[in-house]
Amino acid sequence: MRIDSADVVVSSPGRNYVTLRIVTDSGIVGWGDATLNGRELAVVSYLQDHVVPLLIGRDAHAIEDTWQYLYRGVYWRRGPVTMAAVAAVDMALWDIKAKLAGMPLYQLLGGASRDGLRTYAHAFGATTQDLLDSVQDQVDRGFSHVRLQSGVPGLAKVYGVNAATDGPVAAYEPASCDPLPAEEEWDTAMYLRHIPEAFAAVRDKFGPELHLLHDAHHRLTPIQAAKLGRSLEPFSPFWLEDATPAENQEAFTLIRQHTVTPLALGEVFNTIYDYQTLISRQLIDYVRSAVTHAGGITPMRRIADYAAMYQIKLAIHGPSDISPVGFAAALHLDKAVHNFGIQEFMGYPELSNEVFTSDHVFRDGNLYVAETPGLGVDVDVEKAAQYPYAPAYLPVNRLLDGTLHDW
Repeated sequence: MRIDSADVVVSSPGRNYVTLRIVTDSGIVGWGDATLNGRELAVVSYLQDHVVPLLIGRDAHAIEDTWQYLYRGVYWRRGPVTMAAVAAVDMALWDIKAKLAGMPLYQLLGGASRDGLRTYAHAFGATTQDLLDSVQDQVDRGFSHVRLQSGVPGLAKVYGVNAATDGPVAAYEPASCDPLPAEEEWDTAMYLRHIPEAFAAVRDKFGPELHLLHDAHHRLTPIQAAKLGRSLEPFSPFWLEDATPAENQEAFTLIRQHTVTPLALGEVFNTIYDYQTLISRQLIDYVRSAVTHAGGITPMRRIADYAAMYQIKLAIHGPSDISPVGFAAALHLDKAVHNFGIQEFMGYPELSNEVFTSDHVFRDGNLYVAETPGLGVDVDVEKAAQYPYAPAYLPVNRLLDGTLHDW
């Protein structure tokens, strides 16, 4: 069975998505996600100009060889643009193989290790009361794990609490900017004083059974991250995510020395090599890469298996800028691997449901993977064409004195 055609679908039903469609000579269609938020068109060009011409006529069954061909054969390896493009091909080929087998993809990955997948939702609020109300909303939806992102007194705009434009899925990642990225502001001392207070308020209202998570979003130095991790310990956080920029992986040795708060990391990682030190030295507790940005299902399974050797769990990145196709790939991995931890679940803009049809089900705080052959997601190309690409950026972040800071 050979690849007969491949084309790229760019659409913005609430936000931008890049989708690869591969069709075999027997007419089987496979879908892959190549969305890179804020740099979508770079991946489009990489796919259209450099990858698609290499695919025509290749054996659609040869997933491993095709992955190596696009990663190892190109010489210029790694990086988010390359890996998002490779991921789209990998997902689409797995989708095709599972459809041909007449099975949901997880069956080809070894079968089910569990029934439902536990998830966490996002709660946010400019004030503590707003945050409490948002947590209550998520608890009412059935979530037992909730990520807390709070406004900081004295700061007008911070990560996690911008006004929603299309429900909670748009709460902290604006869908468009005109003409430049939105600018947020930051003061670490204010933040470090306030976040433990926000945790205390939530824990006081909801008790010890609700699992609480928090994302520092790379904005702290190692010693600041250690301080935050220790100050949150009385509230038993499920994890502290992206405590400090991970380019300096030795930083996590320092953090580990000062806190027992579990650490989650990796949503900006693209390969298993980014994790090598962190996993082998057991400096983190959860790996967070998105299937879309880590090169696809094939390498993400390797990351999960490597992490399992050190009792580290899988917690795949699941924001609304990963399309339903990429999210489905995550769910099939979650269902199959033994060391699944938790799945981030933000949901999607309502318009996206017109373009992407997903058979997966959310119920009582858990996600249930569809038994549909393949990934369980279909794409309406004609509907997609009704929502053209809209230039957009993620925000940037500055200290109060104007210095550009990690967002």
